[in-house]
Amino acid sequence: MDIIGYLTEATKEGASDVFIVVGRPLSVKINGVLKEITDTPLKPADAEALIDGIYALDGNRDRKNLREKGDDDFSFAIRGVSRFRVSVYKQRGTLAAVVRVITFQIPEPEAMGIIPEVMSLADYTKGLVLVTGPAGSGKSTTLACIIDRINSTREDHIITLEDPLEFLHSHKKSIVSQREVGSDTISYLSALRAALRQSPDAILLGEMRDYETIQVAMTAAETGHLILSTLHTIGAANTIDRIIDVFPPNQQRQIAVQLSMVLRAVVSQQLVPDVEGKLIPVFERMTVTPAIRNMIRENKIHQIDGAVYASGGKEMLSMDAGLLKLCKSGRITAETALQCAANPELLAKRL
Repeated sequence: MDIIGYLTEATKEGASDVFIVVGRPLSVKINGVLKEITDTPLKPADAEALIDGIYALDGNRDRKNLREKGDDDFSFAIRGVSRFRVSVYKQRGTLAAVVRVITFQIPEPEAMGIIPEVMSLADYTKGLVLVTGPAGSGKSTTLACIIDRINSTREDHIITLEDPLEFLHSHKKSIVSQREVGSDTISYLSALRAALRQSPDAILLGEMRDYETIQVAMTAAETGHLILSTLHTIGAANTIDRIIDVFPPNQQRQIAVQLSMVLRAVVSQQLVPDVEGKLIPVFERMTVTPAIRNMIRENKIHQIDGAVYASGGKEMLSMDAGLLKLCKSGRITAETALQCAANPELLAKRL
């Protein structure tokens, strides 16, 4: 079977990732569990042939990045099957790849388990909104649903800056311009600076990678734009610390003050197994209230998690409260809830 056949089969089985690694059979991940789909381990020539097929599907993409850096990230589509995001890399002198399966259609938030408190982030018209979590926790899917909600309800100009493009948005009430780093622009920073001259209302920034990009993003949020972005952090306090720590020590006080003014909300998410073994998302939401704003400004960031945990309103939702709700509704077991909890002892008492 060629690469198109394997990717088609993986998509039909509901796989999230396909792994092409020499020394083990071609494998897929379904609901967090690895499954082998070939009988024999891949040889170097087998892996290279499959990866050649992937490059062919992307119009015989230039392999300069792979040759010079040892890895290459891009996306491609197979008509009638799905869209895919791939990371090709060298390991032990051989080629390997991990292919993420992405559906053509923007998923329905309810079907994906994205709660109304998270979808309401689409109601913001300015400021900085962050969706955080570990790699593979569904951040891109959550942001795609939020962008689609804005696209469906407002007459805005939405610009997405991604590396690579994952979900394709059609124009609805809004105009959606989608730019891919590498093919449409040289970097996030360059694209973000250019976006400010393109009359945007909302900007999706795939990732805030360095302090220059974060600085421009915060300036854009200050000047009346809605900036949506991601970070690989868990919890609002960790996220705020990460942003401030990126900057040189002599700038951190100023950045904390600026961040307290532009930040609107931080959502953290993780995937947990439900009672049927499927992975479902659980969320923490922190809204920047006057009290939270003061904590950021006065360097009392360590108090933020406690404020979120203690709050019972819709503006604040702790990860443990989300786990408790899923547990009480019978969607996850108490054991799963405690394993994934931020504060297992307190959650155990509430259970």
